Amino acid sequence: MENPVLIFGAGSLGVTALDIFQRNGVVVYGLLDDDKKLHGKEFGDVTVLGETDDDGFLKLIGHKCEAFVALGDTRVRKKLVKMLNDRRHVQPVNAIHDTAIVSTTATIGHGNLIAARVVVNPFAEIGQHCIIQSGSVIDSQAKLGDFVHIGTGSFINPAVTVEEGAFIGTGVTIVAGVTIGKNARIGAGSVVIENVAAGTTVFGNPAQKVG
Repeated sequence: MENPVLIFGAGSLGVTALDIFQRNGVVVYGLLDDDKKLHGKEFGDVTVLGETDDDGFLKLIGHKCEAFVALGDTRVRKKLVKMLNDRRHVQPVNAIHDTAIVSTTATIGHGNLIAARVVVNPFAEIGQHCIIQSGSVIDSQAKLGDFVHIGTGSFINPAVTVEEGAFIGTGVTIVAGVTIGKNARIGAGSVVIENVAAGTTVFGNPAQKVG
């Protein structure tokens, strides 16, 4: 990537993205965050410059720098991605850690965060604006929709489908062939052995519906 990048979000995901870009030799122009307490805070030589809707910085995107959205709240992430699409006519770039292993036959969309030691196996499909945290495995022919969150150390086994907006907690195992519905939530440490309906929250081993 030739242009520097501007990161939206200065929390834990923002710092993770900052580390990924710097390890990959990409210059980070700065971070933007709506929490005014963070404005002026420095992470090494990179500063939190202002709010996410600051036109002074937004006008740089697309011409002089790229954008990356590093916010855990899916609703806010969607809003910022839409703003970048509509106002700046750009798609956020990917942040892929240098220790991640991504098969040359895997398909990856835009705006994804793929953290340290993630493995993406052959013919896996990853949509747009997903967060895949450290040590997770996306196995062969698994499919992730847009805005999916995969927690640290989770195993998405072969031919699993995780639909748009689903949240998979830390240390989850989803067995081969299972479908996780749109906006479903899987609690940390769960083992999912059957399909999960859209909007449902499950937890446990084997995972059961909560509430």
